[in-house]
Amino acid sequence: MTNQPSKITTLWFACLSMLGFLATDMYLPAFETIRADFNTSQSLIGLTLSIFLLGMALGQLIYGPLSDRIGRIKVLMGGMTLFSIASVLCAFAPNVEMMLLARFAQALGACSATVIWQAVVIDRYEGKVSERVFATIMPLVALSPALAPLAGAMLEGQFGWRSIFVALVGFGAVLAIMTLKEPESANLDKKQEKITVQLRQDYRQILSSKKFIGNMIIFAACSAAFFSYLTGSPFVMSAMGYSGADIGLSYAPQTVAFIVGGYGCRMLLNKYDSQQLLPWILKLFVGSVTVMFLISMNTEPKTIWPILIPFCFLAVANGAIYPIIISKALEDFKNCSATAAGLLNFLQTMVCFAASGLVSAFAMYGLMTVTTAMFITGFLALIGYAFVVKARNELALQTA
Repeated sequence: MTNQPSKITTLWFACLSMLGFLATDMYLPAFETIRADFNTSQSLIGLTLSIFLLGMALGQLIYGPLSDRIGRIKVLMGGMTLFSIASVLCAFAPNVEMMLLARFAQALGACSATVIWQAVVIDRYEGKVSERVFATIMPLVALSPALAPLAGAMLEGQFGWRSIFVALVGFGAVLAIMTLKEPESANLDKKQEKITVQLRQDYRQILSSKKFIGNMIIFAACSAAFFSYLTGSPFVMSAMGYSGADIGLSYAPQTVAFIVGGYGCRMLLNKYDSQQLLPWILKLFVGSVTVMFLISMNTEPKTIWPILIPFCFLAVANGAIYPIIISKALEDFKNCSATAAGLLNFLQTMVCFAASGLVSAFAMYGLMTVTTAMFITGFLALIGYAFVVKARNELALQTA
């Protein structure tokens, strides 16, 4: 296994990790324009995000085991092809029903990138190196919530909202070219069991791990809080009188915060063990969602700032948490790294889908819906941490 990824490989990891976020974030400033163009409801437009999350979740259950059997590169190329075709369909969708179908297909393609870059990191790198790679890539991922809405708002203003999806076709093509230049990392020489037998063995191994379950729940809770905000904030800000460009700009502060959290975590990992850092980061996450909930309960903000400021602290927490929990969740499954990554992301994304769907269904209640969903994720994160502590204590007893 290599010690450190090259700059080109790091860029490839970053682009793969950004793909799903770009497909969710670029069109957020155009929500109201798309709603008016299709003459439909806010709930159905919000559902275009929720259905994307569902497709991301389901596809990862397929791509993970498939890439463990036939290789990362072949599967990723298939995913990029599907993503590009679906993006074309989104660009030319005549109504919201076609948009929903195309978004689902687009998600099925995009999720191949999410599963495979994480599996390749686990394939190629060990322990602290793996954590540092994740801590390098995750802050770069944070650029998408800032740059993607700004780019989307610019494209919408100059060429209309459909140009956003044309741009995504181009990004998918660039990723396909980069993928062809990377070597295969899966161990394809190992003996292959019948796929149903292999999946049963792998899933039994993964789901019996309290360490995996605990880190997965934390990952899901933190991500669900983020997607609750992404789903509801465009409508909340529109109701406050903000324009699409303003909505795009509002994602810049939280992106800076996420980057600060990610690179802060990277530096702290040089001095402290990740299990020392995790409880403090979780306190920041739970505190942030609690403050946002209390603000919406007791006041009626006229601007987004009373909510955006604590959300930035949440973004710092997420930026620091993600590298730790993803690496810890997957590190014990090098024999089936893509299957484990697919299951991790499936379960995480299903929780995000539920949170996003809840916010979409109750969009008429505005900010209260968003912050209530986020507050619930705080309790979910604490449950996950309880599993992590229990797994750690059991391991300590076994090695004592």
